Amino acid sequence: MAIEVGAKAPEFELRNQHGETVRLSDFRGEKNVVLLFYPFAFTGVCTGELCALRDELPKFVNDDVQLLAVSNDSPFSLRVFAEQEGLEYPLLSDFWPHGEASRAYGVFDEEKGCAVRGTFVIDKEGVVRWTVVNGLPDARDLNDYVKALETL
Repeated sequence: MAIEVGAKAPEFELRNQHGETVRLSDFRGEKNVVLLFYPFAFTGVCTGELCALRDELPKFVNDDVQLLAVSNDSPFSLRVFAEQEGLEYPLLSDFWPHGEASRAYGVFDEEKGCAVRGTFVIDKEGVVRWTVVNGLPDARDLNDYVKALETL
């Protein structure tokens, strides 16, 4: 079961596509966070979603908001994926321990071995203010994220 609105967002420490450590707490008191879990790099729906975010990046990476995209791919795969698609925001690897962050947010599919499409808008105090969870084949509407951010 996914983390609910009003809950404290679970802390995590993951490596990005450049091997740098990123923690949710790095943004506490500074920025709202759009935390987006997706199944795998290089797949059709995931690539479409992440490129749509790239194309609207100023809405999701600015002085008030930070986008963090998490998959169960290795950081090495994520680096190639980011370079190939021109993704300049953090792609975080939940590869090892496999799915630990995805499980903490309740979006890990044990049978498939990957995260489902879960998005969490987290305020500057670390509280989940909006969420949506879709199944593996179902793309999310990024305009919903924009509306959720406007309420903060």
